Amino acid sequence: MLGINRKLEELEKRGQVIKVGLVGAGQMGRGMISQIENMAGMRVVITADIQIDNVTNAYVKSGVETGGIVETTDAQEAAQAVQSGKVVATTDAQLVTSLPEVDVIVDATGVPNIGAKIAWDAILNKKHIVMLNVEADVTVGPLLKKMADASGVVYTGTAGDEPGAIMELYDFADALGFEVVALGKGKNNPLNQSANPDSAAEEAARKGASPKMLASFQDGTKTMVEMTAVANATGFLPDQPGMHGFVSDVKGLPEIFKLKEDGGQVTNKKIVEYINGVAPGVFAIIASEKEEVNHEMQYLSMGDGPNYVLYRPYHLTSLETPISIARAYFYNEATIAPWKGLQAETVTVAKVDLSEGDFLDGIGGFTVYGTILSAGDAAQQKALPLGLVDRNVQLKRSIKKGEIITYDDVVQTVDSTIWRLRRMQDDTFKADTSNVAAVQA
Repeated sequence: MLGINRKLEELEKRGQVIKVGLVGAGQMGRGMISQIENMAGMRVVITADIQIDNVTNAYVKSGVETGGIVETTDAQEAAQAVQSGKVVATTDAQLVTSLPEVDVIVDATGVPNIGAKIAWDAILNKKHIVMLNVEADVTVGPLLKKMADASGVVYTGTAGDEPGAIMELYDFADALGFEVVALGKGKNNPLNQSANPDSAAEEAARKGASPKMLASFQDGTKTMVEMTAVANATGFLPDQPGMHGFVSDVKGLPEIFKLKEDGGQVTNKKIVEYINGVAPGVFAIIASEKEEVNHEMQYLSMGDGPNYVLYRPYHLTSLETPISIARAYFYNEATIAPWKGLQAETVTVAKVDLSEGDFLDGIGGFTVYGTILSAGDAAQQKALPLGLVDRNVQLKRSIKKGEIITYDDVVQTVDSTIWRLRRMQDDTFKADTSNVAAVQA
């Protein structure tokens, strides 16, 4: 299998490129456009955003001349622009997913409902879909993957995001026959479950980031979502609800992930976890029962065992997304996908005391945060998946701070794509389970 760089070079020598369609020209999307403009064999030929200036500015900053950018919502005009070597800026996301000239779609919106619709439309149009939207993935990813498989296209998370970077370590270790004990990531900031856009505003301004996005990191939601994606890809589960959030440096990780009876701090193996002190890295804890393998690991200065740590000290977010685009296009491979189905769930927890009749405001907002449970625990409690929460979800009763919000606690005042897909997912996999049980009987 040729390296992706050489495959891209060969493609460009034949006068071709992978034609990428992007939805969302925020920070992630802008970075990806500029990165791809540096690459051989790939181009973002059309980008949609509700603010057209976001798209044109992203293209100009990437080095595209203004005369090479066509603003349109017309399919024929967009197709002609791409065919003539120009790029298209649009406000119509469906134009991106339906345009025949596009090979691979990337969702960089960060909004669960919008991401679910983009993925659905991409798959219906038989296009590979790369999700920078982990929140949508952990909510309806198992269904979207099943649909993509049936349509002969790839549904994938992205390289460069922490779940994708963790998956690369897992695949490496698992392929070599190591026992994978734990998978995890560093957290960039202390857990503050009360964080909201107001409390995060000053730091967000310094960093040039969205206060809402920063709040979703600080309150732990993003970490819970990311490790839910890893759980659904590998079958690993949190050792306890919400995970532990240990404090450690990289050298201390092997000892932490010993079982308690062996002097460690965890109850189970095959777990997902986050660590304060190793950000922005990701890690896999691995082990082997083979004497010669342990001898070699010790010779290679990997530690004394029985646990060893594989650590990657960086992840380049959307700047690595082109790797996932190319893997889907050339090899029909996903970087990370919910291969194990719904194993874990990021559920909705009240950030403050809430009253009957209040509307919830979603990820990184003022009303709720997310925590990870096993899918079985979440189902038993009828816990509301966080990806279903938006401003159209209203409380039917008062909820205390720290309480898990359930399906029974809310009414959905406006139906949405992600709610419909989640209902479909629940029905589909319930039917799959029933069929398996019937066959076994």
